[in-house]
Amino acid sequence: MSSDLIAGAILAQRKAEKRRWIVLCLFLILILASFVLDVMTGPSMLNVSRVGHALLNWVGFPVPVDDMTRVIVTDLRLPIALMAVIVGGSLGIGGAEMQTLLNNPMASPYTLGMAAAAGFGAALMLYLGVAEVSVHFAVPIGAFVCCMFSACFLFAMAMMRHITSGQLVLAGIALLFLFQSLLSLVQFIASPELSQQILFWLFGSLSKATWDNLFLTGGVTLFCFVVLIRDAWKLTALRLGEERAKSVGIDIKRLRLKTLFIVALMTATVTSFVGIIGFVGIVAPNIARILVGEDQRFFLPLSFLTGAFLLSTASVLSKVIVPGALFPIGIVTAIIGVPFFFWLIIRGRRSIC
Repeated sequence: MSSDLIAGAILAQRKAEKRRWIVLCLFLILILASFVLDVMTGPSMLNVSRVGHALLNWVGFPVPVDDMTRVIVTDLRLPIALMAVIVGGSLGIGGAEMQTLLNNPMASPYTLGMAAAAGFGAALMLYLGVAEVSVHFAVPIGAFVCCMFSACFLFAMAMMRHITSGQLVLAGIALLFLFQSLLSLVQFIASPELSQQILFWLFGSLSKATWDNLFLTGGVTLFCFVVLIRDAWKLTALRLGEERAKSVGIDIKRLRLKTLFIVALMTATVTSFVGIIGFVGIVAPNIARILVGEDQRFFLPLSFLTGAFLLSTASVLSKVIVPGALFPIGIVTAIIGVPFFFWLIIRGRRSIC
């Protein structure tokens, strides 16, 4: 009898894993479709054939393509489309791990103030003129330092007794308002030209994506993803409760510090190049959790794919809402994310406070 139960449990687990793999493959297809559509859309609309030929030519296939199409696709639109995928995936991973650490579906680098802190650090570097040394180093470092300050403050609060996850989320929201106010202050005292640059952080935009910052952002995201996926079973055990995680030999404090550092690194890097983009870090992990559950082996990759798909789709919408103009992508993600945020509150499956 017990052997039948074990065999049934194994069969059910295999079916569940097969379904999860199918979901992952489905989102890969959706991302590919949104990516191609993102490259197609813009002031000069391109059809699928021209985009396909340009992409094949770019990867080395001897496919004939005219010079204008090649320039539009490879030099202008391709970095933006790839940046949307990488940034969306990075924000999805960051939100997934913050929700795992705090056991709260409302947690994300945006709602906890980490994105706003990174934006303030980047703006401060621009205001002080340090970014003139090298925009590839000074601005990300400023974003990283402020983001880590915010993360360390939250972690210190998490270590206090009688601090619930709901109270920690409220503290993060307070940090969000604080750093947004400081960002507005820097913008207020800056020159009109610099104020326009800082406004980039407030709205969020992919328009400044280049191959250089794309490689940097992609490299950091890949490194962070590999580090997190190696701790997949530890993070899954943490979702079962701290006591159970400790009983199997997991150093909870070390795991939290390590994960928080990785999330801060990703958040600081992407924010320093694309500005503050909200709600992707909330929406993507919750969709992934509904589809594949809490197993980090599937939850983490699907959070990346879901975030990538959401931001890639938002990039397409930002170019078609106002024909001929580029709508700020941060506004698009907020329009998408706010209804989902209210749905999470009404859903009531998990306590927010």
